[in-house]
Amino acid sequence: MTATIEDLAVVGRRIEFAVHRSLIDDTATLWAPGIITGTETGLNGSALARVRLDGQRSTRTVPADYAGLRYLDEIAPVPELPMGRFLPTVNEAAFYEKASVVIAPIGEDGEELVILTADRAKARAAALAHARDIDLDVDYLDLNALKAAWAVFEWEPEDGECLWTVRLDAAEGDDMAVRVHYLPA
Repeated sequence: MTATIEDLAVVGRRIEFAVHRSLIDDTATLWAPGIITGTETGLNGSALARVRLDGQRSTRTVPADYAGLRYLDEIAPVPELPMGRFLPTVNEAAFYEKASVVIAPIGEDGEELVILTADRAKARAAALAHARDIDLDVDYLDLNALKAAWAVFEWEPEDGECLWTVRLDAAEGDDMAVRVHYLPA
């Protein structure tokens, strides 16, 4: 008897997801391991799978019959997401490397910038590199507004409005506090 997509797309099923899919040669497809965290029904009644790749916090919703989704035999408990404070790295969501430091655009439209360095010169260089990358006229960038601060970053729940938040009112010695420079809009 052949298993249906509904039989395969179950919470806890280990999967491989095509991060980069070659339509010509499947051996050129880059597959990443993950797990199904939930299922739902699409607007047209089709089955959807909520997939979280290993080492990531965000979940993507894909059609359960998507060709870039391989179902593995293993079914395991869905791991809890880490919560609370964390130290950002470029491997995390919305953290980038510019001029050899980690940065994070924040604010409603990403118009503010948190730069993870205590070195003001490095913070300025990273802000300028970021502005150039997003085609912002650097003449309008007010680098005099760059402020040093202590910050703590905290994970939000998976279905929250954002993946993480930052508090810029931390103090040296606070748990997981890191020295940053903040560039307001």
